[in-house]
Amino acid sequence: MGYKSLAECVRDLEQNGHLVRIKEEVDPYLEMAAIHLRVYEHRGPALLFERVKGSKFPAVSNLFGTLERSRFMFRDTLHKMKLMVDLKMDPMRALKNPLKYAGISLNALSALPMKVGKNSPINYGKTTISALPQVVNWPMDGGAFVTMPQVYTEDVTKPGIMQANLGMYRIQLGGNDYIKDKEVGLHYQLHRGIGVHQTKANELGKPLKVSIFVGGPPAHPLAAVMPLPEGLSEMIFAGALGNRRFRYFYDSEGFCISADADFVITGTVYPNENKPEGPFGDHIGYYSLVHPFPLMHVHNVYYRKHAIWSFTVVGRPPQEDTSFGELIHEISGPAIPKEINGLHAVHAVDAAGVHPLLFAIGSERYTPYLKIDRPQEILTIANQVLGKNQLSLAKYLFIAAKEDNPSLNIHDIPAFLMHVLSRMDFARDLHFHTRTTIDTLDYSGEGLNSGSKVVFAAAGNVKRILWPEMPAGLDFPRNFAQKKIVVPGVLAVQAAPFTAYPQAKDELEVFAKELTSMDLSGIALIVLCDDLQFTAENINNFVWVCFTRSNPSHDIYGVDSFVEYKHWGCKGPLIIDARNKPHHAPPLEKVPEIEKRVDQLASRGGSLFGII
Repeated sequence: MGYKSLAECVRDLEQNGHLVRIKEEVDPYLEMAAIHLRVYEHRGPALLFERVKGSKFPAVSNLFGTLERSRFMFRDTLHKMKLMVDLKMDPMRALKNPLKYAGISLNALSALPMKVGKNSPINYGKTTISALPQVVNWPMDGGAFVTMPQVYTEDVTKPGIMQANLGMYRIQLGGNDYIKDKEVGLHYQLHRGIGVHQTKANELGKPLKVSIFVGGPPAHPLAAVMPLPEGLSEMIFAGALGNRRFRYFYDSEGFCISADADFVITGTVYPNENKPEGPFGDHIGYYSLVHPFPLMHVHNVYYRKHAIWSFTVVGRPPQEDTSFGELIHEISGPAIPKEINGLHAVHAVDAAGVHPLLFAIGSERYTPYLKIDRPQEILTIANQVLGKNQLSLAKYLFIAAKEDNPSLNIHDIPAFLMHVLSRMDFARDLHFHTRTTIDTLDYSGEGLNSGSKVVFAAAGNVKRILWPEMPAGLDFPRNFAQKKIVVPGVLAVQAAPFTAYPQAKDELEVFAKELTSMDLSGIALIVLCDDLQFTAENINNFVWVCFTRSNPSHDIYGVDSFVEYKHWGCKGPLIIDARNKPHHAPPLEKVPEIEKRVDQLASRGGSLFGII
């Protein structure tokens, strides 16, 4: 049986040991987030905050904190959903294996959204924005945010729920210039379905109606983040996964209302009407700064009896959204490789902030009649990957040929880096895309949504044996003397603080020239950093520093570099300047005083005793 409400899910989790109650009064300003982060780090249970300071509503977080808990919540439907998505990606599978897929189409039909009367649980009462739990995750955040919303919009030219979009876009509830209880901020990034709807509304000069659902059965927020195949509605997916049809109605003002949600905020977005939104601690591990984003005029805030506010905490991975990603992969499997010929696997590296770094494996089949020791087909595949939905936001793409190592694992970061770097010819196999779009949250580039990309392509025989440690007596210039091997062939080097690009260019060209006289045959990549101890401490720290703090076009240098017919390459090791730059966003940092309060909850008699 599917959950009829979030409260029903909470009870089920608690009865089966997957949830604990926080009975102490907790401040939504930083403290709730700190508790969530600590419990997530310990792979702990879901959390029900019974007493939220300043609000009458309880709150729940960490529902999706482990893949095991997600499997438990969807234990009756997960297998069916895998088959449904599989069949949607490749309808021919039904003909090849009719018994396996028998009934899947009927299951989808039985999950069609259900229009119900207005006498639904969500119509229990109305409240205000400021009466909701004002959860603030990080000290520099611009205000309280909705971090687990389901944002619903319809196509103004094709209204109706079957043409609607349900996505998870952050909502700023207050702060900045927003009028209290009357305005909220609507932040969405590139390649989002809501953008298509707003574009059409703007062209017609019409306001866009927006409904923000919070809570409800856990299938609903998952549907909002699921990258579904074209033509498969988020509401159908939610109904099928939750084993309960998505129930909805339209209120007197024409807004779609999720009948099973715990809260619904309705409002309108008018053409070309923006206000400053942010800062906000985001999933790359830094703050996204203040920028103009659509302004939503609030109409109503509905809530159900015994409503529970649902939230998560966003920060440097891994976080709960990492576990979301694991669940998505569990359901959809390798969906993207099925859409690109020759692509076997692709992985957005979570430890590097997801979008900054992609690993991919493709086939090399262009000239099977010749022995070619260079990338060919995988370059074509790389272009397709960088043009595919949110993968197009990637900044660094490392792609390898499957034929060189059929057992290569894209989830093994050190092994994959070593495979690519040992086979690359840096004079030939680097391919840049300059002055293009990158992730909205990535501030390493030249402005909002603006930066560069680079493809590292590797195919053929091993070209260098990577050193597991530096040879004795190999000394670098004085300003770059502190260094450490992170993984074989990859060297982290501490450098003086970055000042400006003209100075960095001169400084690093001199550094590269000094290295030309040294034997660095076993070093493929040199990464400059501000804090060698932190950067080289583990592979997760390394990829986070290297790929979130560099812009390929500006921060890649090389020993014995050259430009030939507009192609840049180098004959010696590659150098990436991953120092902090003045235009970078500040990193997220915990507050010691808040951490001490979390420690108190872990003491004997506290709600988290024995959990953290």
